[in-house]
Amino acid sequence: MRMRIALLVALTAMLSAVPTVAGAAGMEMDPASVSEGLKAIFKYGTGTRETAERLNANTTTIMTGTIAGTYVQFGADLASALDDGDNLRVLPIVGRGSVQGVADILFLKGVDLGIVRSDTLEYLEKKGYANNIKKQFAYITKLYNEEMHVLAPKSINSLAELEGKTVAVDLPNGGTFVTSAIVFERLGIHANFAYIEQRLAFEKLKQGEIDAMVWVQGKPSKFSTTIKDENFHLIPVDYAQSLQPDYLPAQLTSEDYPNLIAPGERIDTIAAPAVLAAYNWAPNTDRYHRLARFVDALFGKIGTLQQPPFHPKWKEVALNAPLPGWSRFRAAQEWLDRKSVVGMASSKSVGMASSDVRREVRRMFEQFLNENQARSPGFAKSEDRDALFRQFLEWQKRQ
Repeated sequence: MRMRIALLVALTAMLSAVPTVAGAAGMEMDPASVSEGLKAIFKYGTGTRETAERLNANTTTIMTGTIAGTYVQFGADLASALDDGDNLRVLPIVGRGSVQGVADILFLKGVDLGIVRSDTLEYLEKKGYANNIKKQFAYITKLYNEEMHVLAPKSINSLAELEGKTVAVDLPNGGTFVTSAIVFERLGIHANFAYIEQRLAFEKLKQGEIDAMVWVQGKPSKFSTTIKDENFHLIPVDYAQSLQPDYLPAQLTSEDYPNLIAPGERIDTIAAPAVLAAYNWAPNTDRYHRLARFVDALFGKIGTLQQPPFHPKWKEVALNAPLPGWSRFRAAQEWLDRKSVVGMASSKSVGMASSDVRREVRRMFEQFLNENQARSPGFAKSEDRDALFRQFLEWQKRQ
């Protein structure tokens, strides 16, 4: 016992002789220098009404998607790139997918904006779930294209072979089942949909309880990269004319999924745009001004977000890309208009006339038509000029 007491006394003396980091520097630690959260707590005590109002006024909440999807990664990127102390804080919320995101933007008091898929609102209106829902929404910007992935046993080689088969299309509060319903209906394929979460669906697919599974996510999707089973492969989705009004042609390559696609090969599929959307607030409201502050920060830093270490899908974002059937959020359109005026003045200052710009755009459009005509005869004769022009804009971004 005496030995234990003596050892305790010795250890206490040793510890008291070792200075802390702050003590060694001859200063006290200031919690406000650690983080804005600590600053709010320690500087303002237990918090005042003024502090709470300021923090809430400068915080923008964004509803994302499920933890394994691309939406939630975009939300994390926005918070990382745009947070600016007391001036702006972006607060991402883990969501449940596109359909639930639409409901959350409309009805949850604390949600300012969210990421949804472009075909979701159209589907809700056509099926009678909502009336004039598009008028209640405005889009900040089109984000990126979400590719349709269809996984099936190697005995199945086309979407048409899923006629009468059981196909998992994720949970009904996400957007995969919406896109699946639209695509299968327009292609005249009658499958039996099973609403099963991705990971569980893959297990059921391996056990033979379902015949295929679908997910619509930006490539390379985190889930897809985990699949390593030689019994399954990705099957193509033809870019049929019935799909062209709402979707874009896309490809999945061996670089995207080396475990699913052989080197040098590709799988043709379709893609639906993901949209950063908000409730269409009136300009005289506090919520509008909060979103306007967010727009200024996002648009001003889009170049930063398109560089590593942020998600590679940010490179697909073109702020001025149109979105047919949607209205642009007023503050976002005004920001683009201001930049357009500056750009026109800049181009004229270097001697580039508007007629030269028109000729250059026309030249690129003709090149786009020629390339696609060679790959797909009759392409340039499509009657849907809006769909054709959207494809041209996507092609132009890749040049």
